[in-house]
Amino acid sequence: MPALSRARAQKLITGGHVSVNGAVVTAQTHKVAADDILRVEAAPSKPWHLAPEDIPLDIVFEDEDLLVVNKPAGMVVHPGAGVKDGTLVNALLAHCGPSFSGIGGVERPGIVHRIDKDTSGLLVVAKTQEAYDGLVTQFAEHSIERRYQAVVFGCPMPLVGSVDKPIGRHPQHRTLMSVRPLERGGKHAVTHYHVEAAFPNASEAAASLVSCRLETGRTHQIRVHML
Repeated sequence: MPALSRARAQKLITGGHVSVNGAVVTAQTHKVAADDILRVEAAPSKPWHLAPEDIPLDIVFEDEDLLVVNKPAGMVVHPGAGVKDGTLVNALLAHCGPSFSGIGGVERPGIVHRIDKDTSGLLVVAKTQEAYDGLVTQFAEHSIERRYQAVVFGCPMPLVGSVDKPIGRHPQHRTLMSVRPLERGGKHAVTHYHVEAAFPNASEAAASLVSCRLETGRTHQIRVHML
């Protein structure tokens, strides 16, 4: 079901629209076995009408299968709640043409990973379904390495290390993420870091430039782990 996004699939499962061997299953963690028969019964989701927009893109690599774009800070990756246009996806639709609209689903065509609105950096975008499937698998298997730079208050100690703390929704502020125990909804999250520079020095730093390598890809992971 290539047009079914992960979020849509989750809603169908929890809403009781999916059965396995004739029995309704509402647990997203249910494990299927060989020869199981899955049936999905639900009205189609409301169609998305994503409009191409002639927005300049900073493309650093492109071939027939994928492209790598340098997303500027302030740009949202794809339309969502409260954001319907001016996104990277709107710009990609104009750049790649009509064939791009169905790659990986209709809501987030071509998008295999994301970075926050206020974060700049490189995003790899699939231009074919084969490239999309391959990239999704690589991200799931953590065979793709992602590195980011962040300016943080103070200086992490030790200067080189790892943060292994689960991340989940903040219990009071639902739009924010925080360190949360696994038993309270947190998800496994690991960030490896090293301090590149400290200003004015490590022992008296007001701020530091830190290189972060993500082992996992949780929402706002670097921000939470660098607190």
